Amino acid sequence: MRRRWLISGALALVAATSLAACSDAGDEASGAPELAVTGAFMPQPVNADMAAGFFTVTNKGGADRLTSVTSPSAERVTLHSTEDGTMREQDAFEVPADGTLDFSRGGNHLMFEELPERPAVGDSVEVTLHFSESGEIEVSLPVKEATYNPAKASGPGHGTAHPADRRTAEAHHGTVRS
Repeated sequence: MRRRWLISGALALVAATSLAACSDAGDEASGAPELAVTGAFMPQPVNADMAAGFFTVTNKGGADRLTSVTSPSAERVTLHSTEDGTMREQDAFEVPADGTLDFSRGGNHLMFEELPERPAVGDSVEVTLHFSESGEIEVSLPVKEATYNPAKASGPGHGTAHPADRRTAEAHHGTVRS
């Protein structure tokens, strides 16, 4: 009986030590986010009052969350995802630890609404990205030709960004259909 108790105690000690080691490794991986924004651009808008914006956020630290975007060039800037051809407005996007959040044509994107004036090729549109952990990051989006689409480079080790909360664009604009 005593031997069984000693073995059980030893196994409990090993399990506790293993959990502590996992906890320490988890703390290291969930350190402060280290964000960099690259590849930012806005295709020249095809209509006068709306535009899209694209960029990539690379994170070499712990997880973060993009909560909103503001710009003096638009009354509103909203976050959108596109899945199976359906655009949905998002409340936020997760920025995975040691991963990327990609805003690119056909996928996640910014939507600039109620532009006071239409940006032209060669202009730059200033935005402020608001993150829950990292605070604000100022980014300049050069305006490119309407058909501009940079080659996407992807590879292993890049985390996948998922929308944090979903609202359809229709619900946002008050045109929900049954």
